[in-house]
Amino acid sequence: MSRIKETLERIRSQGRKALIPYITAGDPQPDATLGLMHALVKAGADVIELGVPFSDPMADGPVIQLACERALKHGTGLWDIIDMVAEFRKTDSATPVVLMGYLNPIEMRGVAAFAERAARAGVDGVLIVDLAVEEADGYVPALRSQGLDCIFLLAPTSPAERIQAVARQASGYLYYVSLKGVTGAASLDVASVAEKLQEIRRFTKLPLAVGFGIRDAASARAVGAVADAVVVGSALVAEIEKHQNEPSTLPGRLADKLAPLREALDKGN
Repeated sequence: MSRIKETLERIRSQGRKALIPYITAGDPQPDATLGLMHALVKAGADVIELGVPFSDPMADGPVIQLACERALKHGTGLWDIIDMVAEFRKTDSATPVVLMGYLNPIEMRGVAAFAERAARAGVDGVLIVDLAVEEADGYVPALRSQGLDCIFLLAPTSPAERIQAVARQASGYLYYVSLKGVTGAASLDVASVAEKLQEIRRFTKLPLAVGFGIRDAASARAVGAVADAVVVGSALVAEIEKHQNEPSTLPGRLADKLAPLREALDKGN
């Protein structure tokens, strides 16, 4: 059983909802990432999504685009990020880590080489934003052969046929994008989210994580009432941007930002 599956099944059996924070690896500088990962775990993270910076992050809004620019300015590459995970694993063997990014950096290094190195370092899952399910046959077997979960996105506009196709390929969890737009957008309609999740559950038993538009305790509690997991990214990355010149304070600041969401999710169940 994968670390992601084991973690999310345990949380579900406890009647709790999972909290999945996202940060961009290498932001604001590469040597800050490890401390931020540990701080997020202490503040209540159940899974960490670690963004792989890319020069053209088309699904991301300005906040994460700027985070990618800061990370790339320091030369943060895919192998560097995998090494960060390996370092994280020296003191945390329990928290699942998902790499979230785009196809290009993986294709440049070869999917087989990437999968082998990622698995050896302790990566648990991969979410490739621009990997269409119709093209996944060339990637999913290589990832699965190394025990990596393949996580896919679904959107408010995803028809039933596409949901079925994604459900056949996915493992770990499904990531539902709650808004029509990029990361960091506003106007979260929880009733619409609940309706779409009900449709998705007709086709899969995988946990459903909801992201985009979750920025505080209130939105986390509302989404946690209908989803299995809540993903928060832009709100944390904006905090990093705001205090990027004070890197020593960032672990505490991110913990302070995440802890109220953890509390809200636990009180809401």
